[in-house]
Amino acid sequence: MHTFITKTHQEECVKAIQRLVQFPSVLNEGENGTPFGQAIQDVLEDTLKLTEELGFKTYLDPKGYYGYAEIGEGKEIFAILCHLDVVPAGVLDEWKTNPFEAVIDKNVIYGRGTQDDKGPSMAALFAVKALMDNGISFNKRIRFIFGTDEETLWRGLNRYTSIEEEATMGFAPDSTFPLIYAEKGLLQAKLVGKGDSNLSIEVGEAYNIVPGKARYEGELKEKLIAALHKHQFDFQEDDGIIVLGKSMHAKDAPKATNAIVRLAIALSECVDNPTLQFIAQSIGEDATGTHLFGKCLEDEPSGVLSFNVAGLTINDEKTEIRLDIRIPVLVNKEQLVDELTQKASVFGLNYEEFDYLAPLYVPKDSELIQQLMAVYHEKTGDTTPAKSSGGATYARTMKNCVAYGAAFPYTPETEHKENESMPLKDLFDAMDIYAEAIYRLASTHER
Repeated sequence: MHTFITKTHQEECVKAIQRLVQFPSVLNEGENGTPFGQAIQDVLEDTLKLTEELGFKTYLDPKGYYGYAEIGEGKEIFAILCHLDVVPAGVLDEWKTNPFEAVIDKNVIYGRGTQDDKGPSMAALFAVKALMDNGISFNKRIRFIFGTDEETLWRGLNRYTSIEEEATMGFAPDSTFPLIYAEKGLLQAKLVGKGDSNLSIEVGEAYNIVPGKARYEGELKEKLIAALHKHQFDFQEDDGIIVLGKSMHAKDAPKATNAIVRLAIALSECVDNPTLQFIAQSIGEDATGTHLFGKCLEDEPSGVLSFNVAGLTINDEKTEIRLDIRIPVLVNKEQLVDELTQKASVFGLNYEEFDYLAPLYVPKDSELIQQLMAVYHEKTGDTTPAKSSGGATYARTMKNCVAYGAAFPYTPETEHKENESMPLKDLFDAMDIYAEAIYRLASTHER
């Protein structure tokens, strides 16, 4: 094993993260003629400028959908798949620091994107910079591919894969160690129905966030309070009612507490509305879909299905439930959709697909996984095997790519939450692992 990372590389990495976090790169589609928002365009261009300063050749898609930075020689491409967009900051009052200012406190760096995915992206970038500084030559072109709407529809990487060269192998530094070799299918859908002139509800954020709060303002306030007390659901009261849950990434929906579902359950006892009844009766607080589908949908490679009610709109014009469903790799998506469509139709709701990402699977005996796992095991002493995940990373956009770090099994999971953060030690340890892995897989050293 080698030690390529120096204190200087660590310090440069932190400065780069601070540089990128200051861009509030949340989707704002079409702003100033950009595809996904001015801040996303700005952070993409600045990231490419940063890589040029380090000695990389760069390319910016003329339409602004993606960019990449490349170093090395050869026909083969080793892809490192990163994204520069972030989810919204959430509740600002719950942040200890400015979410768009990377602040270090007690050896932890805070800020939106420090864990997902600006921090890990810079850890991988400066791992390669450390190899360059050590005089390592590359027998593959190491290409950092920077996507711009990973938190929404993946249009950036979809455009990239439709017109650019195919990678030989690679990884996405956008998950956890030791390695994710299988990712569940990701289905995002809407159930749409008629409006209701007696209700006005607009709750939820991104599809991939389990809502931790759901607000109601209206004439049913007193009845709602009584129903919430009956179910022992936590809430806060001001001009309206804020139902409280526990927010998490949608891939971990069974571990979270969905505030929208709790609001719907309580409200369904206060007013006759079929959409609320569907959520309360057919879905309930079961985030595995078992209650809805009548059976537990799971498989050995990737585990149990997760089912997230991410958003709810009810007004006099329409009703819309927004769903994020993580489907086990061996479960038939079409059969699942048919069953969901039929059960929703009973309540006057029509199924509309918003987005779908097919599952990822790379054999455990591939050279890529064998080498990446060997580096992790040697560097950490942890013999945990490769895993599957309900998360969706850019790794599934290309063949022979997997998710690899940068969080460790013991790293606090703060992605998509207020006070998102990354311990500096974990960040630096990931850099060390990345440097060794890329050295073994993409350099001219003797094997």
